[in-house]
Amino acid sequence: MRRRNRTIRWLAVPALLLNLLALPASAAEPAEVMGERLAACAACHGDEGRTVGEDYYPSIAGKPAGYLYNQLLSFREGRRQHTIMAGLLANLSDAYLGEIALYYAARPHAAQPPMTGATPEQLALGERLTVLGDLERKIPPCQACHGEQLTGVVPMIPGLRGLPARYLDAQVGAWKNGVRHAREPDCMGKIARALKPEEITAVSAWLASQPYAVDAKPLDSLPNTMPMDCGVLP
Repeated sequence: MRRRNRTIRWLAVPALLLNLLALPASAAEPAEVMGERLAACAACHGDEGRTVGEDYYPSIAGKPAGYLYNQLLSFREGRRQHTIMAGLLANLSDAYLGEIALYYAARPHAAQPPMTGATPEQLALGERLTVLGDLERKIPPCQACHGEQLTGVVPMIPGLRGLPARYLDAQVGAWKNGVRHAREPDCMGKIARALKPEEITAVSAWLASQPYAVDAKPLDSLPNTMPMDCGVLP
C-alpha cells in the first residue's frame, strides 16, 4: 500500500506543478512574503537563491520550477541525502514545496564567472563528452538533454553551465556511488555509472569553465526527443 500511495503521488507531481504555474500571482504568497519565509535558505544559497563563488551550494535562482520542485521532494523523501535540508522540508506539504519552487524559478539568476585551473587535456575530454557523448557506451551528450547552450529546459531539466566544478563532481559522483537517486528510470544514475571517475571530473571542469550570462534562460522545449527515458519528466 505504501508503494502504491507513493506511485500515485509521483504521478500527480506534473499535474500539481502545472496547476501552480497556472495560478495568478495573487493566488500565491507575494514574493516579499515568500522571501521573508525563506530567509533561512539564504544562509547557503544566497539572497533570493543567488550564490557566487561557492563550491558546494549552487545558485538556485532562475532554475526551472519543475526541477526545483523535484529536488525539494527528493530531499524530503531521502533520494538526495542532506540532513539539514531533510529536516527543513520534513513537515512541508507538496503544494508549499511547489510555491517555493515557483518563487526561486522567478528570481533572476546570478552571472557566474568561468572557473579555471583544469588542464587542457581535462577540458578537451570534458568538452567531447558534453558535446558528443560516447554512443558506444550509451552515454548521450549533455547537450541532448540540457539544451545546446546547457541552460536547461522548462519545466524539469536544470541548466549545467556555470555550476561549480566541485559541486558537479560531487553530485554526479553521488549518483555513481548510489548515494543520490531520482525517480525510475533514473537516467542520470545510468549515465553516472557508465562514466569513469576521471571523465566525471573532466565534464565538471569543462562545464564550470563556461561563463553563465545574466540573460541566459532555459529553453521552452527540446528540439529533439530525449535520448533515454527519465522518470523525472512528465
